[in-house]
Amino acid sequence: MLKKRILSMLVALSLLLPASAAAIDLPADGLRGVWVASVYNIDYPSKTGMTADELKSQADAMLDNIASMGLNAVFLQVRPSADALYQSALFPWSRYVSGTVGQAPDGGFDPLQYWVEGAHARGLQLHAWLNPYRITKEGETEWNALPENSPAKQHPEWIVEYDGNYYFNPGLPAVQQLVVDGALEIIQNYEVDGIHLDDYFYPGVDFNDAATYARYGADFDDIGDWRRDNVNQLVASLDRELHKLDKELMFGVSPAGIWDNKDSNPRGSDTRGRSSYSEIYCDSLEWINEGTVDYICPQLYWSIGFEAADFKKLIDWWTDAVKTSDVALFIGLGAYRMEEAEPGDVWYGTDELTRQLDLIHSGKDIQGEVYFSYSSLINVAGASTLLMEEYEPAENQPAPTPTESNSLLDIFSRFIVALFQ
Repeated sequence: MLKKRILSMLVALSLLLPASAAAIDLPADGLRGVWVASVYNIDYPSKTGMTADELKSQADAMLDNIASMGLNAVFLQVRPSADALYQSALFPWSRYVSGTVGQAPDGGFDPLQYWVEGAHARGLQLHAWLNPYRITKEGETEWNALPENSPAKQHPEWIVEYDGNYYFNPGLPAVQQLVVDGALEIIQNYEVDGIHLDDYFYPGVDFNDAATYARYGADFDDIGDWRRDNVNQLVASLDRELHKLDKELMFGVSPAGIWDNKDSNPRGSDTRGRSSYSEIYCDSLEWINEGTVDYICPQLYWSIGFEAADFKKLIDWWTDAVKTSDVALFIGLGAYRMEEAEPGDVWYGTDELTRQLDLIHSGKDIQGEVYFSYSSLINVAGASTLLMEEYEPAENQPAPTPTESNSLLDIFSRFIVALFQ
């Protein structure tokens, strides 16, 4: 009887404690990341056909800038399509480096290896950013240029054409395995700190996968539920297989910022925008609830007060989504909006970004932010300085005061000790 009463008291006290932060090992002052995009040569490389020395020099300059801004994590896009910015036995070399898909960079230079070593030398994390299903962005021309050793060319039965471009079919078990194998290949050969997926899964609701659904979807009355389950299975498989090889590896996804809209789904946010749940079949809440991601990084690329998708409302919604889980929440910030803005736009200058950072850093359940993308932080006047000031070294900041959660934890610890004295 005494043991039962003690157990009941322990359970009751444990409910007073806040949900744990994340199971992953986060930097003490939070994750401060930046996406470095290779697609269309947005960030790196800045153009195709560079020499090995030029590629190294550009990487060094970017990493120095990233460190000087006070950031501590790089999300490098190493598979923008069904290609690789690293030596791969599964995918051909990316055209965004040499200019020709399948052609190695000058001198056999390996961008991912160089970035991993350079990031770690500067005290930065390096996360390998993958696009799981996209094959082309420029239609037939790009498709015809793929080498015969591309998995897309070797397995035409895996491919679906959609809106002029080509995609792997997410409903095929063999495709899911290819994505998993591709991620495993990276962590087996490179000392990356994480594997990161972006928000591109199914490209649209009219994706031509009816035959695949007829073959594999017998347990589902709705094709949307089946598609979401396919993505859920991929995410769960990646989580399981990656952590078998590296328990400390960070694995997460950066979904579109609106999970679903409240007017069509009572669990959704008070927004009116593109739904990742019903349009690209990403059920981020499922991943959070099942713990199949270490972190979630929604892309909240709207301003505070924007009627259709208010940044603050979305911050509150995502914070609520993770509050009882051990999944870390990072916020994806649209730095590119500043670069695109004209005078008079709310995004012109750095004021909106300042307001968003103030909002993020006033929250208790947000463990970091990631900026899209590197070039915008460099090209927008004042953005680099803003980050330098925002992320001033911790030794120059006042020491944090004890929090309520720490007090509760102390009470809980003292109670446990007292019970068994």
